[in-house]
Amino acid sequence: MNAYMTNGTVDFLKKIEEKYPSIRFHFMSGSVNDVAYYEGNKKLFVAGREYEIIIQTGEIRDKGYIVMNHIPVTDEGRPVFEDNFKKRKHVAEHYDGFQAFRLLKPRKGNTYVVLTQWQSKVSYEKWKNSTDFKKSHVNIKPPAYFADRPFVHTYNMIEKD
Repeated sequence: MNAYMTNGTVDFLKKIEEKYPSIRFHFMSGSVNDVAYYEGNKKLFVAGREYEIIIQTGEIRDKGYIVMNHIPVTDEGRPVFEDNFKKRKHVAEHYDGFQAFRLLKPRKGNTYVVLTQWQSKVSYEKWKNSTDFKKSHVNIKPPAYFADRPFVHTYNMIEKD
């Protein structure tokens, strides 16, 4: 299965939903941009981003707080990066407020997205400040297969009218 994202104003993104009523879109608002996200096998966005869903836990909901960790990975590092994620203990999903997790592999480019959805920013902050989080992120030095510094964007879900 694939995941697709595109940026735009909320009004513009809502028009896409009107054009494709059979697709379940999720709309997010962040400090940097607004995003439309959906999962499936049909590409609709001309200027959007397309990903293969490598790991999937939970269902993306219409309410919540989204954290997207963007991780640029070298071509030769992709298999190691993906394997490391598959071997990880996914302890976050046992925390109160956890809703969904996706490891998204880019169809173009080299930047993976680690997407987590939480009930609220408070739920995410509790996870981020936990000893389990610190244990799972113990490698402070970026691995050699990182092509560049990872960066994070956060979003609040835009509830449907």
